[in-house]
Parts: sequence; structure tokens; C-alpha cells
Amino acid sequence: MGGWETSAAKRRDRKAGSRQARDSHTRQMRIRPATRAELPTLQDIERAAGAPFRALGMAAIADDEPPALALLEEFRHAGRAWVAAGEGESDGTPVAYLLSEPVDTAEHIEQVTVHPRAARHRIGQALIEHTAERAREEGREALTLTTFADVPWNAPYYARIGFHVLAEAELTPGLRKIRAHEAELGLDRWPRVAMRRELTPGGTTPRTAP
Repeated sequence: MGGWETSAAKRRDRKAGSRQARDSHTRQMRIRPATRAELPTLQDIERAAGAPFRALGMAAIADDEPPALALLEEFRHAGRAWVAAGEGESDGTPVAYLLSEPVDTAEHIEQVTVHPRAARHRIGQALIEHTAERAREEGREALTLTTFADVPWNAPYYARIGFHVLAEAELTPGLRKIRAHEAELGLDRWPRVAMRRELTPGGTTPRTAP
């Protein structure tokens, strides 16, 4: 084997090892309903996850306050607040969470956030897949969300796990209302898009993110 082939093999091995480590970490996570006592932890996750936006010149997003406890409680009480947490009793603190609600004929992901220390382990994707399975069981046609178009871990990431950008004419009434509210909040200072992922009857999982 030549030198360049050896290097390539080593890179593949490192990539495979990294993938195995990510998959192992995900398997150690349990997705479960959030508890009321954990809602302040969800706020902490949101604050920590905002920090990387500062490097993109989006300080207003980095400094934005997390969802209020009252709002988080509404999602929790409705059974639509989920967390990813360690399996063991000593590490059962959530490291990621997802909020969703029905919007038109879809399940709309209002928020999915992973703490930076737990990033790149497919935990966010696991939460989304969990939501997709439940939404499919409830008869929803799709998952939807709104996100920043040019932030690497936003729209480009969601595209890799099966979402596609909706044109303006494709927005449902509920999504139009959401987008109008985001504009009122000033989020349109940066390009934003609405995205949708169809929920196939057979539950086919799209190709995974790297």
C-alpha cells in the first residue's frame, strides 16, 4: 500500500472511529418527556447553544433570552417537550431538548437545541426521529420547522436529514402566521426559511447527517 493510500486508510479509520463514538454516545442517551423540575435546565441549554452564533455576527441571537418557564411548561403539560438525557442515575441531566406542536396537518418543531458539549453525537437528530415517529402515529403528514438559511447547523443540517425548503407559495396558513411573528421579532435580519419533511407511511428514515 502506497503512502497516500495509507494516509487515506488512516483518515477512513479515524472517520469510522469517530462515527462509532458518536453512535455509541447516542445509544447511551434516553429520550423521555421533560419534567417540570428540568425546565430551568432547558433554559441553560438554550443559553449555552446561543454562544456559537456570536462568531457569525449574530450577537442578538446569542444574547436572546431562552423560552420562558411558563411557555416551556405549556409544552410540557401538553406532552410535547422531550429531552435527551444519560441513562445512568448520575448523568440523567438533559443535554438536549425538543418542543413541538401541531400546525395545520404537520407536527411543527418549535425548538430543538443541543448543548454544545453534547454536539456532533446525533442527539438532535435522535430527538427529531422520535418526534417523527410520534407524529406519524398521530396521523400527521409531515414535520415542519423554521430556521436560519445560512447558519451551518440550521437549514443545511436539516436538509441533510430529509427536510426541504418551502417556497413562499407552499407555506400553509399556520406557517405563514409563524413566519409573520418571527418577522415582528426581528429574526428576518438574517435570511430565514420554512422547511418540511414528509412522513412516509412506512417510516423510511432519510440519510443521516455526518
